[in-house]
Amino acid sequence: MRAKHAQAKKSRKRAEMDGGPMIERTLVLLKPDAVQRGLMGEIISRFEKVGLKIIGAKLVWIDREQSKKHYNAHVGKKFYKVLEDYIVQGPVLALVLEGVQAVENVRKMAGPTEPLKAAPGTIRGDFAHISMAHADTTNKSIANLIHASGTVDEAQKEIALWFKDNELHSYKTAHEEHVF
Repeated sequence: MRAKHAQAKKSRKRAEMDGGPMIERTLVLLKPDAVQRGLMGEIISRFEKVGLKIIGAKLVWIDREQSKKHYNAHVGKKFYKVLEDYIVQGPVLALVLEGVQAVENVRKMAGPTEPLKAAPGTIRGDFAHISMAHADTTNKSIANLIHASGTVDEAQKEIALWFKDNELHSYKTAHEEHVF
Protein backbone atom coordinates (compact mmCIF):
# COMPACT_ATOMS: atom_id res chain seq x y z
CA MET A 1 0.00 0.00 0.00
CA ARG A 2 2.87 2.37 0.79
CA ALA A 3 4.28 1.86 -2.69
CA LYS A 4 0.97 2.95 -4.24
CA HIS A 5 0.92 6.11 -2.11
CA ALA A 6 4.54 6.90 -2.98
CA GLN A 7 3.75 6.43 -6.67
CA ALA A 8 0.69 8.69 -6.39
CA LYS A 9 2.84 11.32 -4.67
CA LYS A 10 5.39 11.21 -7.52
CA SER A 11 2.60 11.60 -10.09
CA ARG A 12 1.26 14.65 -8.21
CA LYS A 13 4.69 16.27 -7.97
CA ARG A 14 5.24 15.66 -11.69
CA ALA A 15 1.90 17.36 -12.49
CA GLU A 16 2.69 20.26 -10.17
CA MET A 17 6.08 20.74 -11.83
CA ASP A 18 4.34 20.85 -15.20
CA GLY A 19 2.49 23.90 -13.85
CA GLY A 20 -1.10 22.80 -14.37
CA PRO A 21 -3.90 21.84 -12.03
CA MET A 22 -3.76 18.18 -11.32
CA ILE A 23 -6.59 17.01 -13.50
CA GLU A 24 -6.68 13.23 -13.40
CA ARG A 25 -8.91 10.46 -14.63
CA THR A 26 -9.83 7.43 -12.57
CA LEU A 27 -11.84 4.27 -13.04
CA VAL A 28 -14.69 3.54 -10.68
CA LEU A 29 -16.72 0.35 -10.75
CA LEU A 30 -20.00 0.28 -8.86
CA LYS A 31 -20.04 -3.42 -8.10
CA PRO A 32 -23.06 -5.74 -8.29
CA ASP A 33 -24.13 -5.05 -4.70
CA ALA A 34 -24.25 -1.28 -5.38
CA VAL A 35 -26.33 -1.88 -8.54
CA GLN A 36 -28.64 -4.44 -6.93
CA ARG A 37 -29.23 -2.28 -3.84
CA GLY A 38 -30.15 0.78 -5.93
CA LEU A 39 -27.25 2.90 -4.67
CA MET A 40 -25.85 4.03 -8.04
CA GLY A 41 -27.54 7.43 -8.02
CA GLU A 42 -26.52 8.19 -4.43
CA ILE A 43 -22.90 7.27 -5.08
CA ILE A 44 -22.70 9.18 -8.38
CA SER A 45 -24.28 12.19 -6.69
CA ARG A 46 -21.48 12.24 -4.11
CA PHE A 47 -18.85 12.37 -6.85
CA GLU A 48 -20.65 15.11 -8.75
CA LYS A 49 -21.14 17.22 -5.61
CA VAL A 50 -17.37 17.45 -5.07
CA GLY A 51 -16.78 18.50 -8.68
CA LEU A 52 -15.77 15.21 -10.28
CA LYS A 53 -17.02 14.92 -13.83
CA ILE A 54 -18.31 11.71 -15.42
CA ILE A 55 -16.63 11.40 -18.81
CA GLY A 56 -17.52 7.76 -19.43
CA ALA A 57 -20.23 5.43 -18.16
CA LYS A 58 -21.64 2.03 -19.08
CA LEU A 59 -23.49 -0.81 -17.43
CA VAL A 60 -21.58 -4.05 -18.01
CA TRP A 61 -22.13 -7.63 -16.96
CA ILE A 62 -18.57 -8.81 -16.36
CA ASP A 63 -17.64 -12.29 -17.49
CA ARG A 64 -14.91 -14.41 -15.93
CA GLU A 65 -12.39 -13.45 -18.63
CA GLN A 66 -12.86 -9.72 -17.93
CA SER A 67 -12.63 -10.42 -14.20
CA LYS A 68 -9.26 -12.11 -14.68
CA LYS A 69 -7.99 -9.13 -16.71
CA HIS A 70 -9.20 -6.58 -14.18
CA TYR A 71 -8.05 -8.48 -11.09
CA ASN A 72 -4.93 -10.00 -12.71
CA ALA A 73 -2.82 -9.24 -9.60
CA HIS A 74 -5.12 -11.51 -7.56
CA VAL A 75 -5.54 -14.45 -9.97
CA GLY A 76 -4.20 -17.60 -8.30
CA LYS A 77 -4.53 -16.24 -4.78
CA LYS A 78 -6.65 -18.09 -2.22
CA PHE A 79 -9.46 -15.52 -2.25
CA TYR A 80 -9.66 -15.00 -6.03
CA LYS A 81 -12.44 -17.55 -6.69
CA VAL A 82 -14.88 -15.87 -4.27
CA LEU A 83 -13.88 -12.43 -5.62
CA GLU A 84 -14.60 -13.58 -9.16
CA ASP A 85 -17.92 -15.17 -8.14
CA TYR A 86 -18.90 -11.85 -6.53
CA ILE A 87 -17.97 -9.56 -9.43
CA VAL A 88 -19.72 -11.70 -12.09
CA GLN A 89 -23.00 -12.13 -10.15
CA GLY A 90 -24.66 -9.07 -11.66
CA PRO A 91 -24.06 -5.94 -13.70
CA VAL A 92 -21.42 -3.38 -12.80
CA LEU A 93 -21.59 0.34 -13.58
CA ALA A 94 -18.19 1.33 -14.98
CA LEU A 95 -17.38 5.03 -14.72
CA VAL A 96 -14.48 7.24 -15.69
CA LEU A 97 -14.32 10.29 -13.47
CA GLU A 98 -12.20 13.35 -14.16
CA GLY A 99 -11.17 16.13 -11.82
CA VAL A 100 -8.52 17.63 -9.60
CA GLN A 101 -6.59 14.77 -7.97
CA ALA A 102 -9.43 12.44 -8.92
CA VAL A 103 -7.62 9.23 -7.96
CA GLU A 104 -6.84 10.27 -4.40
CA ASN A 105 -10.18 12.00 -3.85
CA VAL A 106 -12.23 9.03 -5.04
CA ARG A 107 -10.20 6.64 -2.87
CA LYS A 108 -10.80 8.87 0.15
CA MET A 109 -14.52 9.05 -0.60
CA ALA A 110 -14.77 5.26 -1.04
CA GLY A 111 -13.10 4.43 2.28
CA PRO A 112 -10.95 1.38 3.12
CA THR A 113 -11.48 -1.90 1.26
CA GLU A 114 -12.87 -3.55 4.39
CA PRO A 115 -16.18 -1.75 5.02
CA LEU A 116 -16.05 -2.47 8.76
CA LYS A 117 -13.01 -0.16 8.97
CA ALA A 118 -14.53 2.59 6.81
CA ALA A 119 -15.45 5.82 8.57
CA PRO A 120 -18.99 7.21 8.48
CA GLY A 121 -19.26 9.64 5.60
CA THR A 122 -17.38 7.39 3.19
CA ILE A 123 -19.30 5.30 0.66
CA ARG A 124 -18.35 2.04 2.33
CA GLY A 125 -18.79 3.48 5.81
CA ASP A 126 -22.33 4.61 5.04
CA PHE A 127 -23.59 1.69 2.93
CA ALA A 128 -21.57 -1.45 3.74
CA HIS A 129 -20.60 -3.17 6.96
CA ILE A 130 -19.21 -6.58 6.06
CA SER A 131 -15.92 -7.52 7.76
CA MET A 132 -13.18 -9.69 6.34
CA ALA A 133 -13.80 -12.14 9.19
CA HIS A 134 -17.47 -12.48 8.22
CA ALA A 135 -16.59 -12.89 4.55
CA ASP A 136 -14.05 -15.59 5.41
CA THR A 137 -16.53 -17.40 7.69
CA THR A 138 -19.23 -17.43 5.01
CA ASN A 139 -16.75 -18.08 2.16
CA LYS A 140 -17.95 -14.98 0.33
CA SER A 141 -16.20 -11.95 -1.03
CA ILE A 142 -16.49 -8.68 0.83
CA ALA A 143 -19.47 -6.85 -0.64
CA ASN A 144 -17.81 -3.44 -0.58
CA LEU A 145 -19.81 -1.66 -3.29
CA ILE A 146 -17.03 0.04 -5.23
CA HIS A 147 -13.68 -0.34 -6.96
CA ALA A 148 -11.51 2.76 -7.37
CA SER A 149 -8.13 2.89 -9.07
CA GLY A 150 -5.24 3.12 -6.60
CA THR A 151 -2.78 5.26 -8.57
CA VAL A 152 -2.75 7.46 -11.65
CA ASP A 153 -0.81 4.79 -13.57
CA GLU A 154 -3.24 2.07 -12.45
CA ALA A 155 -6.14 4.30 -13.49
CA GLN A 156 -4.73 4.72 -17.00
CA LYS A 157 -4.36 0.95 -17.42
CA GLU A 158 -7.80 0.20 -16.00
CA ILE A 159 -9.53 2.86 -18.10
CA ALA A 160 -7.94 1.37 -21.24
CA LEU A 161 -9.20 -2.08 -20.18
CA TRP A 162 -12.79 -0.89 -19.71
CA PHE A 163 -13.26 1.93 -22.22
CA LYS A 164 -12.39 2.74 -25.83
CA ASP A 165 -11.19 6.28 -26.52
CA ASN A 166 -14.44 7.11 -28.35
CA GLU A 167 -16.43 6.20 -25.21
CA LEU A 168 -14.83 9.04 -23.22
CA HIS A 169 -16.23 12.55 -23.57
CA SER A 170 -14.99 16.06 -22.95
CA TYR A 171 -17.25 18.90 -21.83
CA LYS A 172 -17.27 21.81 -19.38
CA THR A 173 -19.25 21.77 -16.17
CA ALA A 174 -20.44 24.75 -14.15
CA HIS A 175 -18.22 23.55 -11.31
CA GLU A 176 -15.13 24.02 -13.47
CA GLU A 177 -15.86 27.73 -13.74
CA HIS A 178 -15.46 28.03 -9.96
CA VAL A 179 -12.35 25.87 -9.63
CA PHE A 180 -10.09 26.98 -12.49
